[in-house]
Amino acid sequence: MKKLFQKGVAEFLGTFVLVLFGTGVAVMTGGDRLVTALAFGLSVVLMAFAVGHISGGHFNPAVSLTMFLKKKLSTVELGVYSLGQLLGAIAGSGLLVLFLGSNAALGANTVSAALPQDGFVELLMGGVVEMIMTFIFMFAILGATRSEKTQPFAGLIIGLSLVVVILFGFDLTGVGVNPVRSLAPALFQGGIALEQSWVFIVFPLLGSVLAAHASDQLDF
Repeated sequence: MKKLFQKGVAEFLGTFVLVLFGTGVAVMTGGDRLVTALAFGLSVVLMAFAVGHISGGHFNPAVSLTMFLKKKLSTVELGVYSLGQLLGAIAGSGLLVLFLGSNAALGANTVSAALPQDGFVELLMGGVVEMIMTFIFMFAILGATRSEKTQPFAGLIIGLSLVVVILFGFDLTGVGVNPVRSLAPALFQGGIALEQSWVFIVFPLLGSVLAAHASDQLDF
């Protein structure tokens, strides 16, 4: 029980830093694509080396779901990880509100008008972007953690992979690929971000399921 609690705390801390630093930099730099991508990616690297030895350094329910489907995480662990991640993300966004003195802009994800459709179709297209980016991100994670040779560098590989997917999809959805990273700021920000939050919850989880299934077909 103590180890399980420690894992939950590690996931809380990792997700807290990811959301605070990643969304904080996004807001304070006016949404600079490169700087924001680096902030998110380097936050993953930082916390993977800080607490990854305790929990594996998921900081993302989509990652935990993939590991659960790959039978590397029990049902109870999945619940504890997800709860820790959600609370960590909410704490990160809440502290950002305190620092900024406003909840008007907290780096929440929204589907961009740059997508060539309107209304519900636009939301679906944004969802497809999230699903594909999550699929690719999960593949990178599964590959990086598969071999004992790459495991010592997994945090760095995963962090850089997150940078790449954010650089590609930033102008389309802001790239959540992480349900709690998207939900937490939306809860405080409200408005269209909260209305669209389902896109950034459902489609990343679908991407993680597809990645787990595809990796089984490829035997890794």
